[in-house]
Amino acid sequence: MTATDTGTGARIELAIGGMTCASCAARIEKKLNKIEGVQATVNYATEKANVVHPDGITPDELVAVVEKAGYTATVPQPEAEEAEPPAEEADPLRTRLLVSTALSVPVILLAMFPALQFTNWQWLSLTLAAPVVVWAALPFHRAAWTNLRHGTATMDTLISMGTLAALAWSLYALFLGTAGTPGMTHGFEFSVQRTSGTGNIYLEVAAGVTTFILAGRYFEARSKRRAGAALRALLELGAKDVAVLRDGQEERVPVDRLAVGDRFVVRPGEKIATDGVIEDGSSAVDASMLTGESVPVEVGPGDTVVGATVNAGGRLVVRATRVGSDTQLAQMAKLVEDAQTGKAEVQRLADRVSAVFVPIVIALAFATLGFWLGTGGSVGMAFTAAVAVLIIACPCALGLATPTALLVGTGRGAQLGILIKGPEVLESTRRIDTVVLDKTGTVTSGQMSLARVVAAEGEDATEVLRLAGAVEDASEHPIAKAIAAGARAQAGALPEVADFANLEGLGVQGVVDGRAMLVGRAALLAEWSVELPAELADAKAAAESEGATAVAVAWDGRARAVLVVSDTVKPTSAEAVAQLRGLGLTPILLTGDNEAAARAVAAKVGIDEVIAEVLPADKVDVVSRLQGEGRVVAMVGDGVNDAAALVRADLGLAMGTGTDVAIEAGDLTLVRGDLRAAADAIRLSRRTLGTIKGNLFWAFAYNVAALPLAAAGLLNPMIAGAAMAFSSVFVVSNSLRLRGFRPA
Repeated sequence: MTATDTGTGARIELAIGGMTCASCAARIEKKLNKIEGVQATVNYATEKANVVHPDGITPDELVAVVEKAGYTATVPQPEAEEAEPPAEEADPLRTRLLVSTALSVPVILLAMFPALQFTNWQWLSLTLAAPVVVWAALPFHRAAWTNLRHGTATMDTLISMGTLAALAWSLYALFLGTAGTPGMTHGFEFSVQRTSGTGNIYLEVAAGVTTFILAGRYFEARSKRRAGAALRALLELGAKDVAVLRDGQEERVPVDRLAVGDRFVVRPGEKIATDGVIEDGSSAVDASMLTGESVPVEVGPGDTVVGATVNAGGRLVVRATRVGSDTQLAQMAKLVEDAQTGKAEVQRLADRVSAVFVPIVIALAFATLGFWLGTGGSVGMAFTAAVAVLIIACPCALGLATPTALLVGTGRGAQLGILIKGPEVLESTRRIDTVVLDKTGTVTSGQMSLARVVAAEGEDATEVLRLAGAVEDASEHPIAKAIAAGARAQAGALPEVADFANLEGLGVQGVVDGRAMLVGRAALLAEWSVELPAELADAKAAAESEGATAVAVAWDGRARAVLVVSDTVKPTSAEAVAQLRGLGLTPILLTGDNEAAARAVAAKVGIDEVIAEVLPADKVDVVSRLQGEGRVVAMVGDGVNDAAALVRADLGLAMGTGTDVAIEAGDLTLVRGDLRAAADAIRLSRRTLGTIKGNLFWAFAYNVAALPLAAAGLLNPMIAGAAMAFSSVFVVSNSLRLRGFRPA
């Protein structure tokens, strides 16, 4: 991601290297934010810094600040984003872990089982343990030294101090004490109890803690890559090359050479290379990987298509309208990445805790050592308690609690066509109690269709519809198209029309099967001195009171029927409203239509509260009024005329069509036009927030509970190391459960 203008400066994303824990991220963030005018957030899980900086500050200056803090920083190249991140973090870790495990297991076994303690076994333990503490734990020592030079401390400082202290004590006992005497033995109980440690060596602690923590870091690195897999999968969805039409000939070129206006061919089974408009051919397009919608959509000339969707049917010729970073796929990926890079309110608390935790722990470790020595405890026991405090306190899990859940939750959302704009959105979904639904395009399809046919006495409704449909089939008007489509569905093939004429603002006329047909407003019939009989006049009035359009049909001087055309309720809207109610939300229908029409739609989908006859500009006032009544409001709209209201609402959900306005205005963008996705989005957001809070609770409660045990001398340092490593793996594994989220 390169620098982009934000209007108040520039935004840049830096790839950060060398971070080993949440304290590292907090430290880099603090250093960057000290620069005047800079706002930075550093994410430990994604290993990225998102920086907004004044125009006068260059990326090189920002990189220099990070490097001065003891870390590396680079500006990633766009092409690097599409590739699988290199496993260079995990591979050396894996090597260190394997070597460390092979050397540590004999050391731990010798210490645990006195029966295995042959003459001079302690010197073999030293030979095996020393490379583990010196070489395998080198990343911790290196980071601790860097921190020391900068006058700071991180979790690596604790690990380095604990393992080196254990090794140093063991060397002292072996060379200057009695531990090196041939035939020396000591017991080892893998339990929580107070021990003196007198005459003991702690090589198994030094090697065991190093191995356990390396194991935790290794599985953490692997899990972080798995957590980011959804975004990489999204970026890799697109086609790699495309058949461009040049001078009537197909030429295969890489997709990045495609320009706006180019015409390209998509054969059955191929991915559509970029967003465009179909110029020739018809087919069904499978958009499931972008929208989560399983049913392919029929498309033809004039229809828009989205890059990365799959052509499931015939050959298509498409004209490119958006390429590169402007495509819907690229915007989705950017939105997901921004959400993963940001921080929720709860994460900021965790960051503050992590930043002050390490110095407190070091002070507590020295206080523990001093207390036990001062109260007559043995040196060995005092030392054991102090090392246990250092090891158990590492709050790595605290730093991973939020970013890993965000990574997995937003990635899973992207797979389901739910784009979460930022982590602060998660907090909003927990508080909302009211959901305002725009009617047209949200609850309804926004497209006209034939609702019913009311035939005059003695007339055959199907025959009337067949004849009227034939005339309307020659017109391009949306209402005419709806009637023609309804006629085909109910009456089959339509006959030919002769002497067709389109009468602007009134309707159409023509001759079908020898009948001179009039189809349109009552005013059109009146011009030909044809009046509606009472039952048709009542049907027309009833349709108009519902907000529907009534079209009269006449021939041979008599009115034969009224065709009722209306915007159709989406088949899934009633189910979606029920799901929203199940989440504890009160649905309200908001529309510019008349009250009767709005009530009719509301009754079909199960909404009790209706606000009708509202101009687009007044929708913001409606949201503000509801907020003034103490409600926390979510707004669901189509993202065009509802944009201002989406911004004003506590939570804005932009429906379906992936327009630029929708993506900018909404906190959550629902790629599908299905209202059920709104309920799924709120459920996923709440589940993600719940996972974050659960992670934070267990990570923090674990530290709070274990520290007093360690300080009291009731926790063996090796058990502490194992438990600390396990807590990080637990937090990441708990976050990965979000990958199993399913729509209701």
